[in-house]
Amino acid sequence: MAKKKKEKLTEIELTIKHHIAPVINYQYQKSVSYSQYSVWATCPNQWYLSYMKGLNPYQDSIHTIFGTAMHEALQHYLKVMYAESGAAADREDIETIFQEKFISLYQAAYEKTKTHFSSAVEMREFYDDGSAIIKWIKKKRNALFKLKDMKLLGIEIPIIQNLGNNLYLKGYIDFVLYDTINNKVYIYDIKTSTRGWSDKEKKDDKKIAQILLYKEYFAKQYGFPVDNIDVEYFIVKRKIWEEAEFPIPRVQSFIPANGKNKRSQALKSFEEFIKDCFDGSGKPIEKSYLKNIGESSCKWCPYAGTEHCDQKNASS
Repeated sequence: MAKKKKEKLTEIELTIKHHIAPVINYQYQKSVSYSQYSVWATCPNQWYLSYMKGLNPYQDSIHTIFGTAMHEALQHYLKVMYAESGAAADREDIETIFQEKFISLYQAAYEKTKTHFSSAVEMREFYDDGSAIIKWIKKKRNALFKLKDMKLLGIEIPIIQNLGNNLYLKGYIDFVLYDTINNKVYIYDIKTSTRGWSDKEKKDDKKIAQILLYKEYFAKQYGFPVDNIDVEYFIVKRKIWEEAEFPIPRVQSFIPANGKNKRSQALKSFEEFIKDCFDGSGKPIEKSYLKNIGESSCKWCPYAGTEHCDQKNASS
């Protein structure tokens, strides 16, 4: 099928196309990410041990490779959908794309450690879950995605912002759409989840700060009106209750409050992270960091119960 006729680029498309990102000189400058901020917001001592001491380098898991493979499969689907058509996207073998990426990521992780962190049975379960998600999205495509008058501005759009003092924020937006009629930008963040986000997760300020920061800095980076930007978490669920009385969607849409006050709160907390962890020249501060002892902060912490963390200096 022939591709869509090439249209004249809109102002925001031209701005993104010609934007020159700042170059970070890592000899004396540093970049920070939302992930770093999230760890600090959970427990400053965990940030110190992970990012200053490097005691727990990143390790792949069945969940991380599933998430990455699902991201790439869905992003390919979106590219074809907005470059050609929804029907063309549906004809793409997205399941095979997901499967091949899923397997290759696992193999690459195994080559680094020579250790298996999953089994054939578990791998098959996760593949079947991914396949079910993709089939459901194709079936519900028209309800999930608007095509008329919409353009895909980009996949993994980089956000690189100079924070001052030799520090930069560096992040990537999963996908961004543009409504050419209403001059509105839609920022989406894809999340993979076992059963979706609960009310507790939706109310977790540090969890939703990511998309609030991206909204604020996208507007700043591209000179686009912040009030013309909407944000949404596109949450895909591995598991659903099959015996539910009514069909349960595989995708959960969550639009957090993202007005000026909520963005200001997120920015203030992010700035507190920078102030707490870096000095005036951008160097990490060597000091005793708060140990935020608690069920939620310690549950997944790799240092809980080790010599690196005890009840001393615990927060109240």
